[in-house]
Amino acid sequence: MFWPVHLGTCLRGEDAQRAAFGADWDAAMELYRALSADHEWPVFSVPLCSGHTIYVVYRNFDGERGVDYLIHHPAWPAAETLAVDDGHFMGPGTAWPELLSAARQPAPEGAGDTDARLLLLFPTLGDARLHDDAAVPLTAALAALTVIEKPAEVAGILLENQGQWDPAHWRLADAVWINDGGHSYRNPCNAFALPEERLREISNALNDEERQPHRASD
Repeated sequence: MFWPVHLGTCLRGEDAQRAAFGADWDAAMELYRALSADHEWPVFSVPLCSGHTIYVVYRNFDGERGVDYLIHHPAWPAAETLAVDDGHFMGPGTAWPELLSAARQPAPEGAGDTDARLLLLFPTLGDARLHDDAAVPLTAALAALTVIEKPAEVAGILLENQGQWDPAHWRLADAVWINDGGHSYRNPCNAFALPEERLREISNALNDEERQPHRASD
């Protein structure tokens, strides 16, 4: 039940919620309340081969609840924000190939299962140019980790909705993957964008498995 709750902001509308939760809506709301309790701040870690770690943090301040997607390296003085999943959302934080790369990187600790890593990080996604076979690994993850009756249908809904922001267009600029999202920290045109050196380091870390994450665009 955790997974459809975690993906809830990407499951907008009654049809999506019915497909994901079925008859378990009350149980889902009970779990959401537990995850959002003031005294509970669930944190999940997704280590990357580069030495960086993505932290998925359920931020449970009264009146300011949300999920923060942070990335950190031991050499940094503080973590950087990839995406924020709440009423004042910020993102996207990843392109689809980066999401796959981060999910598939081996991890000796933290979330080590590829399917779990994919679903944990999915709400950071915002990609207007999805690969034709994008639904395949997402369907497999939902089938493996949930009791959703029609995982392929829910995978399609998730990929259609993605995060709370509009899907962004990603491009390679001076060997760094950036996007054009108006709410993204990885769009250097935004006043609040991450510094250039951070953008480069994060791009390299996320794309460790696939150095060329996007096909050339027309």
